[in-house]
Amino acid sequence: MSPEPDRRGEGGRRLAAARALDVDPLLEDPRTRIVVCCGSGGVGKTTTAAALGLRAAERGRKVVVLTIDPARRLAQSMGIDSLDNTPRRVKGVDDSAGGELHAMMLDMKRTFDEIVEAHADPERAAAILGNPFYQSLSAGFAGTQEYMAMEKLGQLRARDEWDLIVVDTPPSRSALDFLDAPKRLGSFLDGKLIRVLLAPAKVGGRAGMKFLNVGMSMMTGVLGKVLGGQFLKDVQTFVAAMDSMFGGFRTRADATYKLLQAPGTAFLVVAAPERDALREAAYFVERLAAEDMPLAGLVLNRVHGSGADGLSAERALDAAENLEDPRIVDQDDGKAGLRNSPDTYGSSAATDPQSPAGAPAGSQTDAPADPSPEAPDAPERSVDRITAGLLRLHAERMHLLAREQRTRDRFTARHPEVAVTEVAALPGDVHDLAGLRDIGDRLATVRPELPEPGA
Repeated sequence: MSPEPDRRGEGGRRLAAARALDVDPLLEDPRTRIVVCCGSGGVGKTTTAAALGLRAAERGRKVVVLTIDPARRLAQSMGIDSLDNTPRRVKGVDDSAGGELHAMMLDMKRTFDEIVEAHADPERAAAILGNPFYQSLSAGFAGTQEYMAMEKLGQLRARDEWDLIVVDTPPSRSALDFLDAPKRLGSFLDGKLIRVLLAPAKVGGRAGMKFLNVGMSMMTGVLGKVLGGQFLKDVQTFVAAMDSMFGGFRTRADATYKLLQAPGTAFLVVAAPERDALREAAYFVERLAAEDMPLAGLVLNRVHGSGADGLSAERALDAAENLEDPRIVDQDDGKAGLRNSPDTYGSSAATDPQSPAGAPAGSQTDAPADPSPEAPDAPERSVDRITAGLLRLHAERMHLLAREQRTRDRFTARHPEVAVTEVAALPGDVHDLAGLRDIGDRLATVRPELPEPGA
């Protein structure tokens, strides 16, 4: 195996040993068909997914980005008024290499409706879509969003229309939500409870209704009182209409899960250099390994840096304190000119030997007054204050860098096998394609931002 390259940061200091994630080969490899960006909320998954999609498209691939972000930042950054359940081509992309970029936002209920319409005859589909229990289930049942995201991914992959699908996963509280949703919802729709509910429609009569009531008592603990007094009737109607479709949910859930494990899929865990985000990232990494999901690496987003990291926080604070020492700077107006005189320092009424009758220095006499000694020093005091403030800001930045470095080092020590790419923090949000290109360039830069401990 070839040795790791000698990567050095600003100031020429060697960076911590961590496998570098090279994004471009991943995006350009025709065998890579799906890239899944996952991680905790608020770490930049949506922006990362959009930047990866744009970079792949401008390198010749036909790409669709599927987002589940309700904030609609993806549409804004791509210059699209709105996104919906249909992929829309993004304008302004450099297509000289023959690539295209499309984007879409998951409509959870519409995706569920499409499943019903595709697997039921028109009359039965209409009965299902108009059923109150189905409407509640499709709009808000726990795990439905994650399941429908994977359902839509399966639909996109089956169409074989795009070279690459980039998925921005739902803002889940836990990795389990995303990875378990297909199995969980599939098990529910094809499990024991559903079989209990199917029995009345098959048995019929009073015996059937009695059996239904037993099933409803079991269902109440799972779903609660969703539809009030009409609950039993609506569920019975729903189950009868969906009878022929339940097995399909489990089949598709299993197929989607296998798709996530396939060699053409690559997971990217996105995190910020913060303790909670990297703890969640570590959990994702461990869970992906346990499920045999192909992990490409970690995107460490919003990493801070400094062009003056040769000046330590301690030295910066010492310099600021020297500038702010009251013997040097913090004197009342009118006394700055006396600060270098050992005979008059600190005196509030020092006399000038050239003044008549020992008049206070600087007082008015018949002779023309000398220029005020405070005038040339006022700008100097102002510069000192500004400089001290900047030094303290620099010290805060260096403390932040050290904290991010320690957090990152704990993660890499625990998971040295995970390749990492780091994206420097930007001064503002990304709102257009130019900003996404900038993020893409930073993603593809094989150079971590944080120095090695003790360097």
